[in-house]
Amino acid sequence: MKNNFNLSFLPGLLSLIVAFLVTPFVIKLAYKIGIIDNPKKNKHPKVIHTYPTPRGGGLAIYIAVIAISLVFLPLDKHLIGILIGATIIVIMGILDDKYNLNPYLRIGIGFIAAAAPIISGIGISYISSPTGGIIDLSNPKINFLFFGEERSIWLLSDLFALFWIVFMMNILNMGAKGVDGQLSGVAAIAAITIALLSLKFSADITQWPIITLASITAGAFIGFLPWHFYPQKIMPSYGGATLAGYLLAVLSILSTTKVGTLVVVLSVPLIDTGYTILRRVLSGKSPVWGDRGHLHHRLLDLGWGKRRVAIFYWAITAILGILSLYLNTRSKLYTIIGIVILLGGIILWLTYRPKLTNLKKN
Repeated sequence: MKNNFNLSFLPGLLSLIVAFLVTPFVIKLAYKIGIIDNPKKNKHPKVIHTYPTPRGGGLAIYIAVIAISLVFLPLDKHLIGILIGATIIVIMGILDDKYNLNPYLRIGIGFIAAAAPIISGIGISYISSPTGGIIDLSNPKINFLFFGEERSIWLLSDLFALFWIVFMMNILNMGAKGVDGQLSGVAAIAAITIALLSLKFSADITQWPIITLASITAGAFIGFLPWHFYPQKIMPSYGGATLAGYLLAVLSILSTTKVGTLVVVLSVPLIDTGYTILRRVLSGKSPVWGDRGHLHHRLLDLGWGKRRVAIFYWAITAILGILSLYLNTRSKLYTIIGIVILLGGIILWLTYRPKLTNLKKN
């Protein structure tokens, strides 16, 4: 086991090095092709940086992940599907950095990217029930012949996996990339948690490629972090955030279908995003158009610095990651409910605190 662990740790280290070394070249490329976010020109309320900053950080992360994966993982249909989806995401991210694509178009392309690993055979055949047992998603099936070979589509399984991947892509984009370094740290910690979880089942040889891919993912985001942490030299942007959600969602499916674990680990951005979408809808606004109402915006308005906000997200994610390694399905559900109540109360307090303060003054 020790040798296998070392072999899985090495790809993560190499991925870290590649991401760190490649990022300066991506920064130069961003200036060359004009994907620079200038706050003087981009007057969107959600913009909080004060100086022109290159976009396109997702490209550096992608290069590290794909390069090291091709060296250390078998090039089977599953890896091909995963890398095709990742490639679609990064291309879409670069186009969005350049042309600011319509959010609904991005979501549509996201479904295409998420379909790639599912077509390759990656799916959620069951989920654990909080009341005990499992919920079977393997039926109904549609069987057909493809070039003389019998294939099948598991409708519930594939649909659940498709929406799960797209869901996580948007959760990371909307709720985990607000301030310098926030996304990189959160994604790395979540990937490390999945690697540790899979390590608990390391007697199953099929878990080692998953541990390796999780290690590669964590390494890529850690290698990118020095360039992304305050004051950031480059932003991960839409491509980097959705790539993080995509890889983590796929890893959660592969690692013995631990969807609940990832929900616990990413509870803060998940609940923040859910609250933000609900608030926008109730206000008669589009749920996908950004504003200055996320938790990280509220913390900044409270007087926190960007470093402090990022470290807060990392710390909570790490605590939940460690906790999730020891929770059963029912405990995960109770934990999520508890976090929803606690974090929801904090968000509501931070949202209405300025109004209450003004009422007291008047």
